[in-house]
Amino acid sequence: MLSKQLQKLIRSLEQKKYRKESKLFVAEGGKTVCDLIAAGVPCEKILATKEWLMSHPLDTKAQVIEVTSDELSRVSFLRAPQGILGLFKQCDDTIDPTIATKELCLALDDVQDPGNLGTIIRIADWFGIEHIFCSLGTADIYNPKTVQATMGAIGRVKVHYTNLQQLLATLKEQTPIYGTFLDGENMYDKEIQNRGIIVMGNEGNGIGRDCAKEITERLFIPNYPIGRETSESLNVSMATAIICAEFRRRAM
Repeated sequence: MLSKQLQKLIRSLEQKKYRKESKLFVAEGGKTVCDLIAAGVPCEKILATKEWLMSHPLDTKAQVIEVTSDELSRVSFLRAPQGILGLFKQCDDTIDPTIATKELCLALDDVQDPGNLGTIIRIADWFGIEHIFCSLGTADIYNPKTVQATMGAIGRVKVHYTNLQQLLATLKEQTPIYGTFLDGENMYDKEIQNRGIIVMGNEGNGIGRDCAKEITERLFIPNYPIGRETSESLNVSMATAIICAEFRRRAM
């Protein structure tokens, strides 16, 4: 049975203020919840319907609370609840920026849309990128929409929030800092390394002025055929997928 106190706690986690205070976040759906458990993300409580529990064995030490579909609907952030909801502890945000001198990382400069952030985390996971450095103005990784869009990748990719301009400034003498610009060099013609940081910018304004001055390698994703009138730009998550695919293709 779902208590009013627990219901109130879960619903409060839609707001960043309460997520920050409690150090908790919500994940929904069997794949996302099970992937987070498998990745070792500490789980406090599981809310699931009897039907879901009967058909999906759970390997967890968390408290499992059987709820009705109606009870789950009251706390779910989804239009169509998927039978299970998990209450997880947020991970410690320890940061080692020198990781970018050894492997490929992503950086996000004020990406605002939670769905875009979640999709980018999922893309990073697909291409074996384990660290994303985010500006302080980037959407919150623990926003329910972000968590849902990651499809469990949030348990495998570490996301760090920091003063991005300062981070890039300290690293650019040691490692390449890549950024995407409309006036950059064709990325298919450019020599690139399989380490460093790829910076992706805000949905409307691209990479901000402060971070742009720290970029050492300016890249452009060309349209096809070159010179044809086309869309003004690509969605940031789509652009991230394209550029990550090219970096990994070169490494193969």
